[in-house]
Amino acid sequence: MDRIADIWGPRTPHPRGTVWPARVDQYLADGITESDVDRWVLSACLLCSNGCGCDIAVKDGRMVGVRGRATDVVNHGRLGPKGLYGSTAWAHSPDRLTRPLVRENGELVETDWDTAMARVTEVSRRLLDEKGPLSHGFYTSGQLFLEEYYTLAVIGKAGIGTPHMDGNTRLCTATAAASFKESFGADGQPGSYTDIEHCDAIFLYGHNMAETQTVLWSRILDRTRAADPPVIVCVDPRRTPVAAEAERTGGVHLAPRVGTNLALMNGLTRELFANGWVDEEWVARHTLGVDDLRAVVEPYTPDEVARICGVDADDLRRAARIFGTSGAVLSTVLQGFYQSHQATASAVAVHNLHLLRGLIGRPGSGILQMNGQPTAQNNRETGADGDLPGFRNWDNETHIRELAGLWNVDPLTIPHWAPPTHAMQIMSYAEEGSIGFLWISATNPAVSMPESARIRRILSGDRCFVVVQDLFLTETARLADVVLPAAGWGEKTGTFTNVNRTVHLSEQAVEPPGEARSDLDIFLAYARAMDFRDAAGEPLIRWRTAEEAFEAWREASRGRPVDYTGLSYAKLRGPTGIPWPVNEDAPEGTDRLYTDAVFPTATDYCETYGHDLLTGASVTEQEHRALRPDGRAFLKGAAWTPPHEETSDEYPLLYTTGRTVYQFHTRTKTSRSRSLNDAAPESWVELSPADAAGLGIAEGDLVRVESPRGSIEVKARVGQVMPGAVFAPFHYGSAGDDPPGQANELTMTVWDPVSKQPYFKTAACRVTKLRDGDGPAPAPTTAGSAPADAGVPPTEGGAATTSRSVPTPAYPNDPGVS
Repeated sequence: MDRIADIWGPRTPHPRGTVWPARVDQYLADGITESDVDRWVLSACLLCSNGCGCDIAVKDGRMVGVRGRATDVVNHGRLGPKGLYGSTAWAHSPDRLTRPLVRENGELVETDWDTAMARVTEVSRRLLDEKGPLSHGFYTSGQLFLEEYYTLAVIGKAGIGTPHMDGNTRLCTATAAASFKESFGADGQPGSYTDIEHCDAIFLYGHNMAETQTVLWSRILDRTRAADPPVIVCVDPRRTPVAAEAERTGGVHLAPRVGTNLALMNGLTRELFANGWVDEEWVARHTLGVDDLRAVVEPYTPDEVARICGVDADDLRRAARIFGTSGAVLSTVLQGFYQSHQATASAVAVHNLHLLRGLIGRPGSGILQMNGQPTAQNNRETGADGDLPGFRNWDNETHIRELAGLWNVDPLTIPHWAPPTHAMQIMSYAEEGSIGFLWISATNPAVSMPESARIRRILSGDRCFVVVQDLFLTETARLADVVLPAAGWGEKTGTFTNVNRTVHLSEQAVEPPGEARSDLDIFLAYARAMDFRDAAGEPLIRWRTAEEAFEAWREASRGRPVDYTGLSYAKLRGPTGIPWPVNEDAPEGTDRLYTDAVFPTATDYCETYGHDLLTGASVTEQEHRALRPDGRAFLKGAAWTPPHEETSDEYPLLYTTGRTVYQFHTRTKTSRSRSLNDAAPESWVELSPADAAGLGIAEGDLVRVESPRGSIEVKARVGQVMPGAVFAPFHYGSAGDDPPGQANELTMTVWDPVSKQPYFKTAACRVTKLRDGDGPAPAPTTAGSAPADAGVPPTEGGAATTSRSVPTPAYPNDPGVS
């Protein structure tokens, strides 16, 4: 079948409480048959956060295709379009980086590893001698392996001693982590994908799952198309397939104005109180803060929410009734909340709804604060994002001493005198010159960060020496002083953990091209060249292989909420990934957290003492201890405030960015798949039919979109966005175009006070028609970017995208399903 045209594949509906039937999806490159494959290699897909178990097809030393693994707990054999068509195509691209590059006379030229690493270490040593550890910054990804993140974290925290470490997870999942810490005391997804099989209702907040996690959406469709479907409630300013399914199942599509999510959530919460849908006894036993929360949300009547958000008051009441009266509710959250105004407070409000009803830790009643990237969870777990490894607390001296003992370094070496530096502040320090050495690995901030022109100026300036390691000469790599060629998925070995805590092992299937090296080997080479030592004079980092790094990480996780001590490479070579914690108490893993309603909030154990959700002010240890949380969750609220930038006569529309089903992040891999690239080859913007008509814009017209920060010129899709809003996909870089076409030219350098996640979804803009179009916009027709005009030709993949979906016997490894 053509999985470009049919994104989610054939349905396998099944009744509530039964196992999701397995279905194996497989794709082999043109001309390759199953009999041609030399071997299949264990892995999991790295092109969204779902973490689908798969096997890599290898022929003649090349990756030639993939198939889903029927026995895997995550996907039961399924793969989405990006997994099928994008997993291996990039590996054979002729523009892969195969040798290091250094800048000479303003140009990047090829060199050898010794020369490149000598230049890196010379600058690193000089700045450490002259300015100390605060001269160094590291900015990494949500797409490396756990072993690589942990190695980088040890280098940064114990080798150099810099607090300036973060990842592009700051743009993606920082609010997920922050909201868990605020409510439950530590990071970690409470819910499980198996909750889909048990729930009565599914609420998706700012989460277009149909495009961002296609296999997980297939799992939901197989329940909503059964005889006893759950009801869907969708919160999204666009009419996505999720919104359509909400309407089909008798649920609700709530389309709040951009920047008003918290007002909507406060209204839903007030309805629980007003209608007696609160489990008062459970709340009294297992939570703190209910009276304060009740007072905060009291002003948000349905009529007041309708005024602020532009939603119908009765729709709000109906959504609240679904949540308040359903026996089991699953909630999922993503960038529509995380990248928008008052992000952490809005995400925490989702937790409040579950806590008020006691709907947590039970089959069907889960919370999934989703990730956007496949290994974002590992970045957070290991501390490469600036946190401490193992969900330890920067403000807890005992936790600092634990790490110092583990690494055998002086506790004062580990920077903990202030919160770690978040990505936006790292860029500001690089702009000022206080950070003179910035190492960027596996990410493309010249495209993905807000206010793109400013980021390009910082990275191309002479105040900061920039090292980039990547697969290709990305927009960011073109600005670097040294570029290091990295091995990609299938070319190295390591583990990674998906949204619902499931750990997979990905084995090396083929050799990397030319002189490319794994990210782990690059970090180890830097550590050796810098000669980082522990207190005994021994090498700080003693591991040399990925498996040895994993063993070191296991010890770092011991006794913490993210406990890996029961895992090993041997165990992960079994039929399925395994969700942490895995230890003596849970040797086969843990499907869902907080089944005993005991939360990691104890003052001596928690990952944070918390913050004021409105201002970001920190709660002190003394204040936290005085509350005596003792394993109880926190109910926290905040009043809604207007967003930082509102519409005006000059900029009358609200600008928001997002994703499309066929591309991943800045397209470093997916643009090199012909099938995926043809389906969505270049950027566009979406307008509502009403706004388009008012501006004299038709489908495919060339338009200029301007904000106070910049402009882009792209074709217009007249589609499914709500009136007053403009949507643009963020994936597309400029490649030197003038004017550029990348969405983040227009976004703001403003961030949430708690999670420090930038706001990509609240900017004011204006749209001007430049000329008539010569055809429809390049937006696909298959999902959230569907056109209002039925005459636009449908998006199809053609013969080159033929894949197989094979029904298989009942899935054997699903935990907790009767």
